Amino acid sequence: MPVILPSPRGRSDDKQTAHMTESYTVPPDTRRTRADKLLATALPAHSRVAWRRALDAGLVRVGAKVIDRSHPLAAGDVVSHEFPAVTASELRPVDIPLDVIFEDRHMLAVNKPAGMVVHPGAGTREDTLVHALLAHCGDSLSGIGGVQRPGIVHRLDRETSGLILVAKSDAAHRGLAAQFSGRTLKKEYLALVGGAPRLLSGSIRKPIGRNPAQRHKMAVAEDGQPGRDAHTDWAVVEKFGDVAALVRCTIHTGRTHQIRVHLKSLGHILLGDEVYGWKPNAKLTRQPERVMLHAEHLIFTHPVTGKTLELRAPLSKDFAAQLAQLRKLGKAAAKTKKAAATAAKTRKTALATFHKHEPRE
Repeated sequence: MPVILPSPRGRSDDKQTAHMTESYTVPPDTRRTRADKLLATALPAHSRVAWRRALDAGLVRVGAKVIDRSHPLAAGDVVSHEFPAVTASELRPVDIPLDVIFEDRHMLAVNKPAGMVVHPGAGTREDTLVHALLAHCGDSLSGIGGVQRPGIVHRLDRETSGLILVAKSDAAHRGLAAQFSGRTLKKEYLALVGGAPRLLSGSIRKPIGRNPAQRHKMAVAEDGQPGRDAHTDWAVVEKFGDVAALVRCTIHTGRTHQIRVHLKSLGHILLGDEVYGWKPNAKLTRQPERVMLHAEHLIFTHPVTGKTLELRAPLSKDFAAQLAQLRKLGKAAAKTKKAAATAAKTRKTALATFHKHEPRE
């Protein structure tokens, strides 16, 4: 078992966590193994990345000797170690209301509103999800994401609304990150697309890379262009005449703008997605003011308890308003189609009656 000893470095300043030195004895019958691999396996409370940082910073010793990543550890070696101080975030907590779908002491799930940026960056203000989380959670956020994105395991585009998971501890962060990288979570989005797909469902497996002509956009990689594997399953939930359709998308990879690019490749651009070619539709009284994409459904394993969690995020007001508008259009189109069919049937019946009673020479 590790033994925690007072740090010889003493107290740190207010912007850093205090150093604590721990001691670990390699058990008998342990085969000689590289320090980074052995320590990460034996003491999994810290990630392999954290061990590498500690080794690179000269904070791991066998006796008085500082060792590096490749140093072979053997049975009986007494390893003393500490970790680089974590600089406290200088971001200011901002009391922004959050729509919390799930929360316990390990993690939380938030229904992010459209328009909110996940973490600070160039051009952002103090209105990001991270600012709100700092106020909501206080100090209980995982530090793995760094000072600019504490607790953030994944992200959603600014205009996309819906579920986003946040880790309160490093163990929860690693557990959730492993599920995202291992593609074991089920992630479903709802999208409003222009036009009515001819098929009711399908699967898109097309690599996605940077658009070579416009670097701020992504595109399906073709003709040998660089791209990363991307897989999206889709199914039509509801059609609104020939104007639009509500589509449920299940993504098996997490590429930038994946749903937007894949559905465009089918000829159906998301409503409001001006970046990828959406044009206002004269049939819509209320034009969408953002990309109509919502991260609605997540199924995953709780990173600490191991229980299966299934979460759903209610639609945002603007998405629901667009849906209501389209349903009215759909009903009107169906009524017109039915009236036209009835009129055609009446004409056909009348014509048949006329021919039946037409006098013959």
